[in-house]
Amino acid sequence: MNDENKLAKNIINFRESKNMTQAELANKSKIEKTALNKIEKGTRKVSSDELKAIALALGTSADVLLDLKENEVTWADLGMPYGGKIPDELKDTYADIARGYFKRHPEYLNGNSND
Repeated sequence: MNDENKLAKNIINFRESKNMTQAELANKSKIEKTALNKIEKGTRKVSSDELKAIALALGTSADVLLDLKENEVTWADLGMPYGGKIPDELKDTYADIARGYFKRHPEYLNGNSND
């Protein structure tokens, strides 16, 4: 699979995991619907500005859409005031919260809506 097709598939997968239509993504990313349609078909190259806009609209990064980086949440992403160092007495609590969340929302686990 070439890079454009992989990117197109990733955009579609993220969009669908958010229950977003192509028109909604086009509107949210401020990209013409016809241009987005061609991007999703893999028949049109994506500019860096468009890629950034699509990633922001989908709540991910360009690196994740390009398969350069896993879609993983770090403690820093959660805005932990103590630099992401979880006190031992809270580790089980945070792990339970995360397991419960991803059980209810598997589409956010590694960016794959088929889990």
